[in-house]
Amino acid sequence: MQRVNLTEDLSLSRIVHGMWRLADWRFSAQDILSLIEHGMDRGVTTYDHADIYGSYTCEEIFGNALSLKPSLRDKMEIVTKCGIVLQSENRPSHKSHHYDTSKTHIIKSVEQSLMNLKTDYIDLLLIHRPDPLMDPAETAGAFNQLKESGKVRNFGVSNFKKPQWDMLQSYLDYPLVTNQLELSAYNLENFEDGTLNLCQEKGVAPMAWSPLAGGSIFEESNEKAVRLRETLETVKEEIGANGIDEVMYAWLLRHPAKIIPIVGSGKKERLDSAIDSLNLTMEKEQWFNILTSSMGHDIP
Repeated sequence: MQRVNLTEDLSLSRIVHGMWRLADWRFSAQDILSLIEHGMDRGVTTYDHADIYGSYTCEEIFGNALSLKPSLRDKMEIVTKCGIVLQSENRPSHKSHHYDTSKTHIIKSVEQSLMNLKTDYIDLLLIHRPDPLMDPAETAGAFNQLKESGKVRNFGVSNFKKPQWDMLQSYLDYPLVTNQLELSAYNLENFEDGTLNLCQEKGVAPMAWSPLAGGSIFEESNEKAVRLRETLETVKEEIGANGIDEVMYAWLLRHPAKIIPIVGSGKKERLDSAIDSLNLTMEKEQWFNILTSSMGHDIP
């Protein structure tokens, strides 16, 4: 398995397993452990979480599975996110959906995540969404306290554009190490607006959520989806892929920004497809054919 170095002390597996839907899979703790061990046997050592996933349940479900074999913890990297506040029966004190990047909220969220995940440190903490009320000095203060205590080793963001990235980074004495973005052959926003270029400028490898466009590419009947699907099928045959999902992963992996796709499936074969895409070779012409098919027009 290829790895991507984010710092001297932190590298992620090139394919990350996302736990967003973990509660929906309704797996036993033993089944989850089997899924973790399957991925780790193939080199997938990085697991992506957020405090809100599964209405605040997924971290604990994962932690319960991990407690069946605690020795795995030091062989994996745990990424989690905070900053979104959801109304939930599991958080009765939450009265509305909003963002909170205050020092108090961040530290409280991390303390709860550590308890849920049954670990004493988080490898990488991300601010989940840009907060229009963020006080960057306060957010940075939370990061500093968590770093000094050893509870969080590295920090990054998710869904940040350049002004938001630059603002928070200016208050830190150490670098933000990643920006988790929606990136896929179907959704080109972060390719087109310069956000991916920002990652390259900063030497930061981005993590890609929804790399298969949430599965819509397989089901949607709109003109864009049909057009893109046809191109992906053509490229699949040309490069010897087993499915268009592998082609979509390979398209992201071909980019020089060292994009790290997050696979959000509980099926071992889906995880295997993402891993297998690392062995595919996509030519520049094929990459651009997919790009222009998604755009619906030729490049200038």
